[in-house]
Amino acid sequence: MFDTRRGSFPRFISGLLMLLAVLPTAAPALAQANNPSGLPLPRFASTRSEPINVRVGPGQKYEIAWTYVQAGIPVEIVQEFDTWRKIRDVEGDEGWVHQNLLAGTRIGFVQPVMGGAEVPLRASAADDAAARARLGPGLKVTISECDGTWCEVTASQQDQSQRGASYSGYVRQEELWGVYPDEVFD
Repeated sequence: MFDTRRGSFPRFISGLLMLLAVLPTAAPALAQANNPSGLPLPRFASTRSEPINVRVGPGQKYEIAWTYVQAGIPVEIVQEFDTWRKIRDVEGDEGWVHQNLLAGTRIGFVQPVMGGAEVPLRASAADDAAARARLGPGLKVTISECDGTWCEVTASQQDQSQRGASYSGYVRQEELWGVYPDEVFD
């Protein structure tokens, strides 16, 4: 118990109140101290090459959980340990990859708010802008910039003869996996 005869209890309470007042501003600094890159966590990135082994722990001695066989897959970095990054994919699966296997290129997947529906790719960042294309669920897009509501994206599609078409325009930010709600970047 506290010895209230010498004022320990009131000093303890005032010290606790001061700690609680400082803690909200100290928490980001403490999080950065455990973050070797100094970049914010969580954050989105993409796979740089192929194949990429995703491991159950931060090091080559850990077992391979799965392998990405295609480059340019969006992932969310949720933790860092030395040169290793713990990532989460669109399905929520988590594992570790070496930092050299990730790129800062922003890639996303179309995720319609209305399940199974298509998302219009607009000519400008407005609901009444002309639709340039309709993007199906799970389509991979490159994200150029976001303003908190709309993202400028490029979608590429190849037909069976390997000829490709590329479409650029704007998609509502809430209909992409690979950006955070209200995130702004260019």
